Amino acid sequence: MTAQTSQGSGEETTVPPTFDIHTTAGKLAEKEYKLAEAVRVADEKAREKQHKKGRKSARERIEMLFDEGTFVEMDELARHRSTNFGLQKRRPYGDGVITGFGSIDGRQVCVFSQDFSIFGGSLGEVYGEKICKVMDLAIKTGCPIIGINEGAGARIQEGVV
Repeated sequence: MTAQTSQGSGEETTVPPTFDIHTTAGKLAEKEYKLAEAVRVADEKAREKQHKKGRKSARERIEMLFDEGTFVEMDELARHRSTNFGLQKRRPYGDGVITGFGSIDGRQVCVFSQDFSIFGGSLGEVYGEKICKVMDLAIKTGCPIIGINEGAGARIQEGVV
């Protein structure tokens, strides 16, 4: 299924397709749509922001690093849970870090790449959980891990009670 585009008041909006959430096929189709949309929207914004500064986005760096078509992203729909300081209004998918695994010259490698375009790449609770999860995978499988760092430190807003 693909999304339809409507042009109401001179502004182009995308209307997501409808899915039969009462079937397994419908649930899988909805999940695939959400994953693709989350990556597409975040990636377009990230690329634009980073290119203006003469840098590559987190996803572009991963694409350059791994053998073509081998990267598998983990937890791309993860979002922070914080409601402090208005953070409930900004809950981007991925929470500012891309994690996963793939092959480099045929060898399996795990990776995390901080996305500076989301909260300055700052580390929050879910962000940290994603990095720990991919590190655990590297330990269990005995493969190396690469960390691509471009972050602003801790996300203080999540730690203030």
